[in-house]
Amino acid sequence: MKLKHLIATGILTVAAAGAGYYVYSHFLHAPLVTTSIASLAPVSEAVYGTGTVEPERWAKVVPLQRRRLVELCRCEGQVVKSGQVLGRQDDAEERSALDQMEINRGQLERDLSRAEKDRDKNDATRTEYEQRWTKLEDAKSRIAAQKVRLDSLVLRAPLDGMVLRRDGEVGEIAGPTDVLFTVGPPAPMHVVAEINEEEINRIAAGQKAFLRSEAFPGKALRANVSQITPKGDPTRKTFRVYLRLPQDTQLRIGMSVEVNIIFREKQAAVVVPAEAVAGDAVQTVDDGRVRRVPVKVGIRGNRNIEVIGDLSKGTSVLSPARIDLADGARIRIDSNSLTRALEPASASEPADQPAATPEAAVVASATTVRSDPDDAVISAAMTAHIDSVVNDARRNLISNSR
Repeated sequence: MKLKHLIATGILTVAAAGAGYYVYSHFLHAPLVTTSIASLAPVSEAVYGTGTVEPERWAKVVPLQRRRLVELCRCEGQVVKSGQVLGRQDDAEERSALDQMEINRGQLERDLSRAEKDRDKNDATRTEYEQRWTKLEDAKSRIAAQKVRLDSLVLRAPLDGMVLRRDGEVGEIAGPTDVLFTVGPPAPMHVVAEINEEEINRIAAGQKAFLRSEAFPGKALRANVSQITPKGDPTRKTFRVYLRLPQDTQLRIGMSVEVNIIFREKQAAVVVPAEAVAGDAVQTVDDGRVRRVPVKVGIRGNRNIEVIGDLSKGTSVLSPARIDLADGARIRIDSNSLTRALEPASASEPADQPAATPEAAVVASATTVRSDPDDAVISAAMTAHIDSVVNDARRNLISNSR
């Protein structure tokens, strides 16, 4: 009897301990979670690329022969006309050969003049005249060709414009691989960008783009797609895309830029941190308990994700999501995370920072109200990550391993 009493007492003790632990863990010491606030913000999806600022019309001045430079103009930044002399290569050898050809031509002309007086005497004199005439014409052709060779040693402006850049110095030896001058009108300018072939179908003329340059940190510069090259580069697996720049652009010729071409955007969408989405749902907070809300994912950003479903602006969501918590579980909210979630995003700072992304670089921003709807996209678009570079690196790694 005493043993049964002890066993019953033990069972009651274990049950009481279990109940106490349950109450403690679920009511007195519920799991601590961090939260964020669902925001109404513009979102956009962009294709990333890199490009260079160039004039729309320009040309290189390259020597046709490998010779020493004897003259180069000091004309960077100066306006020049088509055909204007910019420099010369050493032509002493060619001029000496031309002088000998001119002397030979003079002798042939005198011989032809003498033969012309006797050409009607007989067949022999007529044949001699024809031979001398042929030699003279051949000499004239050689002289003309030599003058062309001499002219090829003169470096001329290929079109009207400005000397944008000069390279090389007098005394150096330059050849067909050396660009000595870059000439063209300094405006209008455009950006020539390289876009991965996997993403080129998303690009179309007229789409707006945002540019980022290290020369202007924190500034988003605008452009528009003007043209897409019909044929891609099968080696680099890229297509060339031309972006028209506005007349008042701050960019300069030769600058390298990062390009984000916007092909999909929404001016207002409900966004939450990417880490708040687990599968096809988010976890909201309802009277201190977790409530699972099914959602569909829209545009995926590096930090934020557009969610479509029964979720409204201002709703608290667990961030990161806690898949270990059952629906209806009681929780405690970290007050520090709540404070951070309530702080508005700065209008001058991007909401998404560069991070590894899937096939397209995607942007989602949570910002305060802006006067220009496009401005709400700019800062976020400028931080879109270069997934194309990641993909290229992966392809190169795979090909090298083979």
